[in-house]
Amino acid sequence: MRGPLLGLCRSGNEHPSSAETWRTDGHIFSGSNELQQGLTHGTVLEYGDSEMDIARPSQARQKRIRRIVYGGAGLAALLLITLGLARLKPAAPKVDRATVVIEAVKRGPMLRQVHGIGTLVPEEIRWIPAATEGRVERIVVLPGTAVKSDTVILELSNPEAELQALEAESQLRAAEAQYVELKVRLESQRLDQEAAAARVQADYHQARLRADADKQLAKEGIIADITLQISTVAADELANRHRLEQQRLSINDESVKAQLAVQEAQVEQRRALARLRRSQFQALRVRAGMDGVLQQVPVEVGARVSPGANLARVAQPGKLKAVVKVAETQARDIQPGQSASVDTRNGVIQAHVIRVDPAVQNGTVTVDLGLDGALPKGARPDLSVDGTVELERLDDVLYMGRPAQAQADGLVGLFKVAEGGGEATRVKVKLGRSSVSVIEVVEGLKQGDQVVLSDTSAWDAYDRIRLN
Repeated sequence: MRGPLLGLCRSGNEHPSSAETWRTDGHIFSGSNELQQGLTHGTVLEYGDSEMDIARPSQARQKRIRRIVYGGAGLAALLLITLGLARLKPAAPKVDRATVVIEAVKRGPMLRQVHGIGTLVPEEIRWIPAATEGRVERIVVLPGTAVKSDTVILELSNPEAELQALEAESQLRAAEAQYVELKVRLESQRLDQEAAAARVQADYHQARLRADADKQLAKEGIIADITLQISTVAADELANRHRLEQQRLSINDESVKAQLAVQEAQVEQRRALARLRRSQFQALRVRAGMDGVLQQVPVEVGARVSPGANLARVAQPGKLKAVVKVAETQARDIQPGQSASVDTRNGVIQAHVIRVDPAVQNGTVTVDLGLDGALPKGARPDLSVDGTVELERLDDVLYMGRPAQAQADGLVGLFKVAEGGGEATRVKVKLGRSSVSVIEVVEGLKQGDQVVLSDTSAWDAYDRIRLN
């Protein structure tokens, strides 16, 4: 009989006898004295009859082997458990179905549109600039008032402008007087030349008559030939003088015209300057210049303005257009003539594209929309509006609501709702042409699939979510 013993006897409270042999940890004790010494050291004893107990050293080695095997198996199991836990996917987050937008993928016609925000702007606007430097004395009409073309909006003061106008008027009158004096003088000179030419002409005719008479008398032998020659030479000389006087009269006419033209040009120059100075002086009373509504008066009483500064803006409120800003990524397909609509938040007006700005400013393109319908009540310049341009109509395409941050011709990851609606798994979706609120599906989804359109950036680390 063998078993462990720790401070206990073989049976009950009996002590081992000297005839029995006890073994502990490879040591054999015989008798009670040696046993007590072994117990005092906290050893484990094996007991048996002295005649039957045989030492078995190989059992300790087997126990060590078993311990090593069991320890290795436990360590391997721990490693396997750790590896399995590491490969486990994170738990899917729970999402309240009421906080996300879920729509189905559809097939059918799709209207491509682009959207922009802008304002109503008058088609005809007139900025009234300052014609001369001056000081604002009085604002006669306030913005919002209907004005006529001759309505005085504000008054300026500039003493120098009045003085310059008077000087220009005086210079004009002086130039006109010089013109009249020159014209009279040249006319007098021309009359003198005409009188001289007339005398030469008379002398010529007399000499010609005398020469003709002498010629007849010479034929009859009454006068000598020398007398005929003298009269003939005199007649020829007067004929040349008469021709020269006539040429001088013609040249004098051209000279008179040239001198009068020079003086007349000076008169016109003085007249233009006087007209300018007069208009500058009159422009101190700033007028509307067109029928419409006064929109702005960006100056105050007492302010000093320089030439060219804007003093007022007048527009015709009945002729408006919408100027909207469209994102540059969406404006590439907009062309003049395309149909559009303008929402004034008090009614929708049909419109059409009349101009597309070729330049990009701050990531947007300016598009002008001409209004085709009647203006609703409350429509006025600078009113905020929403403009929508129709690009094209697609007959049979697969499309869905436009997901948050989705771009045309892009690849996005969307959560597709599984059957039963309890979970949604992320799938890659290739998108095509886009509109304001819908976008074409090229690959990754089929008709009837339910997808989450809300912003899912908070769950980028997960491939699936649970819908409550």
